[in-house]
Amino acid sequence: MALALGLAGALRAGDVMHALATGAVQNFTVHATPKPVPDASFTDRHGNKLTLADFQGKVVLVNLWATWCGPCRIEMPGLDALQAELGGDDFQVLALALDRGGMDKVLDFFDEIGLRHLAPYVDQSTKALRTFRVYGLPTTFLLDRDGNEVGRMIGPAEWNTDEAKALLRYFIDKPRAT
Repeated sequence: MALALGLAGALRAGDVMHALATGAVQNFTVHATPKPVPDASFTDRHGNKLTLADFQGKVVLVNLWATWCGPCRIEMPGLDALQAELGGDDFQVLALALDRGGMDKVLDFFDEIGLRHLAPYVDQSTKALRTFRVYGLPTTFLLDRDGNEVGRMIGPAEWNTDEAKALLRYFIDKPRAT
């Protein structure tokens, strides 16, 4: 953490991101400038329709995954642990299942592997794949507090590592754009 804070003060933002995108998140690509994100609807465990706009004000790590995706299944416990540690008013992991099996299939998977901290969300239509221009699962992108995409990673990662947390804390601790 001290390394991340020291780097943040000494280097330009691009240099900081290059320095922080190491180890478990070395394939995380930070955009030169935040990008607007198209909105797609999905449902929570109670059937309520939501969009990414409902999470504005928080830094959100959006993980697109499916119950049938082997690498997705492997990274879910780390995302659950990350939510347990960093989740709250300032940060949330939004694990969005793109699964035609619907919420029942997602809930069965959560129970099967013991996920307790992630809230289940599902896009049964899988339209989010096209909306977010996703070409493989898992794909994870990070939204700033204004709902803009600041970076993305295609493929699995160990999200509950010191490297991943340092990268995320940089954005969590960063003041909101005015």
